[in-house]
Amino acid sequence: MNIRRRTTAAAAGALITIATLAVSGTATAATPLRAPAPAQEGITHEDNPRVPEGAVWTEAYFPSADHSGVELHADVLRPVNLPPRARTPVILAVGPYFGHAGQTGPEGWTRTGPSNRFEDFTSGTNLFARGYTYVMVDLRGFGGSTGCLDWVGPGEQADVKAAIQWAATQPWSTGKVAMYGKSYDAVTGLVGNNLRLPALKAVVAQEPVWNMYNYLFSNGVPRPNVTGTPNAYNGIATIEPLPDDTDRYRANATYEESHPECLADNLAKNNNPDLDSPYWRARNLAASAKGTSTPLFITQGFIENNTKPEDVEEYLDNHHGVQRGWLGQWEHVRGNETNEQGQLLMGRAGFFDEVMRFYDRYLKGHRPPVHDPAFAIEDNTGAWRAQPTWPTPSSYTMASLPDGQYVDDGAASTLAAPAAPADQKWDMEHATDPAPPATRSLAPMPAAGDAPSYFSWSTPTTSRLRITGTPRITMHASAPGNVMVRLWDVAPDGTAVMFDENVALIERAGRVAFDLKSTDWTLEVGHQLGVQVGTIGSGSWRDTPSGNTVRVTRARLGLALQNPRFDVPTQGDRSPFLDTYLTQYTRTLTGVGEGTFTLAVRNRH
Repeated sequence: MNIRRRTTAAAAGALITIATLAVSGTATAATPLRAPAPAQEGITHEDNPRVPEGAVWTEAYFPSADHSGVELHADVLRPVNLPPRARTPVILAVGPYFGHAGQTGPEGWTRTGPSNRFEDFTSGTNLFARGYTYVMVDLRGFGGSTGCLDWVGPGEQADVKAAIQWAATQPWSTGKVAMYGKSYDAVTGLVGNNLRLPALKAVVAQEPVWNMYNYLFSNGVPRPNVTGTPNAYNGIATIEPLPDDTDRYRANATYEESHPECLADNLAKNNNPDLDSPYWRARNLAASAKGTSTPLFITQGFIENNTKPEDVEEYLDNHHGVQRGWLGQWEHVRGNETNEQGQLLMGRAGFFDEVMRFYDRYLKGHRPPVHDPAFAIEDNTGAWRAQPTWPTPSSYTMASLPDGQYVDDGAASTLAAPAAPADQKWDMEHATDPAPPATRSLAPMPAAGDAPSYFSWSTPTTSRLRITGTPRITMHASAPGNVMVRLWDVAPDGTAVMFDENVALIERAGRVAFDLKSTDWTLEVGHQLGVQVGTIGSGSWRDTPSGNTVRVTRARLGLALQNPRFDVPTQGDRSPFLDTYLTQYTRTLTGVGEGTFTLAVRNRH
């Protein structure tokens, strides 16, 4: 027989209601708290197969922390064999993807239940048998929460604060909370760290966005998803609840029907290319991380075609606490994810084991039985190494580039990525930049004059060296327009791989400076670095060509260099996506020059 009761408890100064599922969709009347029962109250796997085995499911509602009247919904999964008030640490996930009907759209469920978004995590870690509670909280506007979407702004940051404080103050909580997520719900983990709350003891953030601006714009240039992403999340926010959801859940889930301004504002406010505006300053998580210290475990793909490695180095530099990370050559995937052949998509085994050693250390005080490296890093050769920090450069160089010019006409040059397909999904779980055609056809070096770009070359390397960290370009431009900078690894036979790029809007003639994406790329002996400067000839941005001829002078490229000679190997296989990337971004360049600047790493260990 199912037990369907409600209890009420005061927590964090607010009345908190924990409601178990009523299959009829009607919540029962509240009853006073009772003494702990021998078995947990709620819905189990035997009652509802959507509930993970070993867990009992209840629902809860509590206010956001900004006193806005927003009510947040949570699905709580507790170990089934524990009494209601048995205290456990809490793993918390906060995001837009935990609606009962589906993560990014209806999933065909015929019965309500908790989201299965991270069921791979709860089952793969045996989380409930290990004595953890798992809580999923809907951000405002999503699932069973009210309010308007806020793209990780002050409102959603208040939601994260409320969720952490609520989870820490429940009678079944030890007061120690960790966060877990990938993509958007990894971003909320970064928010949690930035909030500096004593109850938050650890964060695992896989493939997050480090500055929300970068997902929609690049230095003033819109990306193709500038309207598609807000529209996608508007769609997620308006997924219909299920017929057997409770009345309270259904009323909250349809909040946007009576507040259509929420969807319009989400579109309008995100369409702002000014990085320095108050709107985007509030969403610059890397800058806001300064002085934070929550133990942090991250993953980041350097060749990610979705949530890219932009501002990751700034975030890590500003964060002063314990850091752990898996960094390498993969796309938008989870640490445990495999392909159809059973290959781990990140290439490294033991993600869940390492995550749980991390959680056990900081939530339970258990000394890890094995030593995990602070950072495990895969470079473009497919080799893995261990480092105490990332990046760990041996030296820095500032390469002076020759003057040149290009026509900002938007013409494709050297690599031509197609425009995104009309049916592209733009939520953070699905969005990807369009890859260029997989071809190795000749691409002659553009000449000066009316060409859409020009190249500079380093002299051939005399020893292996690695470009690591975040390259930065500075230059003076003679006219307004757009600029794209790409880095190429060029072999002696002209075979070249484009391994880094970024773009910027040149608002007026004068100095231009911007970061490229973070990278970890090893150049073999005899290879040259090619630096391509020109118009934006790529489907990865939605630029407006100026038609101007832009003369570039005083260009300098700042690079952090590392000596691979001192690498400390660690376990890991070649990530499968690396070969896909190499196929897509390899060309044969002709007319490669002898080189005008030198790359050499000082042998510092």
